[in-house]
Amino acid sequence: MEHAGTIIVLSRPGSDWSSALHVLSERYAYRVIPVASVAEALTTMGAIHVDLAIAEDGAGEAAGLDFLTRLRVSHPDIVRVYVTAASSYASEQALSQAAIYQFLLAPLDAAQLGLVVERALETRELARRHRLLSREFKISGDSFILGERKGPTFRPESQRFEKLIYISEKMAELCDLARQAATTELPILIQGETGTGKELLARAIHYNSMRSSSPLLVQNCGGMPDELLQSELFGHKRGAFTGAISDRLGLFRAADGGTVFLDEISDVSPSFQVSLLRFLQEGEVKPLGADKVLHCDVRIIAASNRPLKDLVARGEFRQDLYFRLKGFEFEVPSLRERRDDIAPLAEFFAAKHADAIGRKILGITANALEKLSACEFHGNIRELENEIRRMVALAKDGEYITTRNMSPALLAAAALRKVPDGVRGFLPEGTTLKDQVESLERQIVGTSLLRNHWNQSRTAAELGLSRVGLANKIKRYNIVEGG
Repeated sequence: MEHAGTIIVLSRPGSDWSSALHVLSERYAYRVIPVASVAEALTTMGAIHVDLAIAEDGAGEAAGLDFLTRLRVSHPDIVRVYVTAASSYASEQALSQAAIYQFLLAPLDAAQLGLVVERALETRELARRHRLLSREFKISGDSFILGERKGPTFRPESQRFEKLIYISEKMAELCDLARQAATTELPILIQGETGTGKELLARAIHYNSMRSSSPLLVQNCGGMPDELLQSELFGHKRGAFTGAISDRLGLFRAADGGTVFLDEISDVSPSFQVSLLRFLQEGEVKPLGADKVLHCDVRIIAASNRPLKDLVARGEFRQDLYFRLKGFEFEVPSLRERRDDIAPLAEFFAAKHADAIGRKILGITANALEKLSACEFHGNIRELENEIRRMVALAKDGEYITTRNMSPALLAAAALRKVPDGVRGFLPEGTTLKDQVESLERQIVGTSLLRNHWNQSRTAAELGLSRVGLANKIKRYNIVEGG
C-alpha cells in the first residue's frame, strides 16, 4: 500500500473536512489520518511515521496551536500547518514558538491546502537532504581529527517501514513481505529475540492494512493466569468471578473490525490455547459467565521470543494453533545478524534523544559508529537505544558523539571482537594477569600509533582516549616513534 506521505489532521468538533481530506487522499495520494483529540494524535504518532500535522482552532481557541507547539519538541521532524478561524488570528509570537510552516484561514479552500501540503513536504525533503550532505562533508572534512573514515564516504540512505529503520538486505526483504502481508486478512506470527522490534512490525502491518481506521489493541500474555487472560480478551459478565463487579467487553469485541496483537503468545497455557484456536476458527467470543456466544471480526497478530516450532516439537504448544497463527510467519533478525542497521539506528536515536533534551549534536563520528557496529548488543535495539541515550547525555552541546562517550563495557567488547591486525597472534608477556594486560595494551597503543603515522589526535580518537591520556600511556610504556 504505497502512499506519498502520512498526514495527521486534528480538527475541531463540527468542522467539515470532507472536501479537504478527499483532495489530500485522492489527488495527492497522501495517507490521511483524522483524529479527534490530542491524546489520540500522540498515540497514533507513537505507532506510525507521520510526515505532516495539521491542527485547527476556532475563534478564541488555542488547543490546536498548543498541540503543534508541543510537536516542535517531541516530533521536530514533523511539518506543522495551522488552520484558524478568520476572526481569531494567533499572535506572531505564538506562531513562531510552534515553528508553523504555514497557517490558513477557515473556511478552508481544499485546493489551497493541497498545494501548501505538497510544498511543505517538498521543503522538508530538501532540508533533510541538505542536512545529510552537510553532515557527511563535515565528518569527512574532520576525519583527520576524529579518526580515519573507512569504507564509502556516503552510507546508503536508510529506509523506513513506519517506525522500523533499516538498510540491511535482511530487513528490506522482511519489510517488503510485511507490506504485502498487511493487505491480506491472514493472521500474522512474528518471532525473534527480545528487543528486535516485533511490536513495531505488528503496528506497521496494522497501519498499512485495510483495518487501519479501526483499533489496534495490545495484550501481553506473559505470566498471566488463564482466568485473567480470558477476561481481558473475551470479557466477562458481572459476578462471573470474585471481583467481577461489572461487565467487561474484552479486547476481541472492543477491537471488532481491527487488530489484536498478542505478545508472548508462547506463554499461554494449553487450556487457553484451545479457546484461542476456537476464536481463530469461528470468530466466536463467549464472555466468562455468559450464556450467549457472540461473533466479532478481528485480525490476530501474535509474537513470541521463543520459536513456536520448537515448542510444538516438544509438545508444549498445539500444532493446530501454530498453523492457524502462521498465515504469514516473520523471523525478525537480531541486531547481530544485521550490523549494517546499527549505524542508521544509532544516528536516528542520537537525533531523537538530542532533540528531547534540547541539545545540538552534530552527529556520530565514523570511528564511534565502527565501534558500535562491532558490539554484540544481546539486548538488541533496546540496548542500542539506551547506549545512544547515554552517549547523548554525555556529549557536549555543538559537538560530535565520539568513542569517549561510549560506556567502558561496550568499548571493551568492541575491542575484543575486532582485534587490530598488528595484535593478531600476539602472545602477552609476563606471568601475572596485570603484566599480560599491560603488555597487550602497549601493543594496541603502539599499533594504533603506527597505523596513524604517529598522529596523536587521530590515535586518541580511535582508542577513545584524550590527548593527555594517550600521552600518559606513551610515557608509561616508553613507546618511541620508530622503536
